Amino acid sequence: MPQSEPAHHQPFNDPAHWDKMVATYEAQSQPFTMHYAEAALKTLDIGPSSKVLDVATGTGAAALAAARIGAKVTAIDFSAGMVQRVRAHGVQNIEARQMDGQALDLPDAAFDAVLSVFGVMLFPDWRAGLREMARVTRPGGAAAIAVWNSADGGGVHMLVSRIVRTLYPDRLGPPPAAGLAQLADPARFAAAVVDAGFAPPVITEVTRDFGLDVADFNGVERLFPFISHWNALDDEQRAAVARAFWSEIERGRVGDIFPIPSTAMIATARRP
Repeated sequence: MPQSEPAHHQPFNDPAHWDKMVATYEAQSQPFTMHYAEAALKTLDIGPSSKVLDVATGTGAAALAAARIGAKVTAIDFSAGMVQRVRAHGVQNIEARQMDGQALDLPDAAFDAVLSVFGVMLFPDWRAGLREMARVTRPGGAAAIAVWNSADGGGVHMLVSRIVRTLYPDRLGPPPAAGLAQLADPARFAAAVVDAGFAPPVITEVTRDFGLDVADFNGVERLFPFISHWNALDDEQRAAVARAFWSEIERGRVGDIFPIPSTAMIATARRP
């Protein structure tokens, strides 16, 4: 087992950490996040002539979905590895660029629609991320922002955090990202979108099963260091949590898939 990381270190904020996670993220997370990306896109009025920005694109779930509609997509991420993976798809109407979503190197009012699917909520300065989304959206354009309805996130993060709370309630780490906790409340989420420069949003809830592929044992455990409560444990405690995790998997798996119901909120708002 790896040694515990300092409490202040959050892998979410380290592009090098994401660079190492590209293959695991694409295999385990993208098939899941694609459902939410498609749901977010359905709330936006975009078509083949639309200019769309995908903020914190990851391996490109939202960008690929928008490109299939025919939109001209700019996909940005601070991880060079993620950007390279999106480029490797070779989709003609996607331009993937490495960029800080808290300070976009893009002109004002340049996009008809802007998306962030589980991205901006992880930024150290998530308020700046939302303001930047508003800045680059044209007047009358719209944004769709997806966040989890739990400070523990969804999927594996939510499951492992629940196990840690049960076994070691006195060893809980800090929220993995301030925005994740702040935006999990619908009233605060709506207020933050307005504060950023958008009109009051419509918020919808979407619940899907995270279909964890438990045949990929190493890939699953590579997700654990992203979980702040895991990072607050010592090696013996981590081993106990891992045992409890795999015990729950064995009880609930269907073949190689273990379903973890996860709920997101999608805020859709116009730029005045």
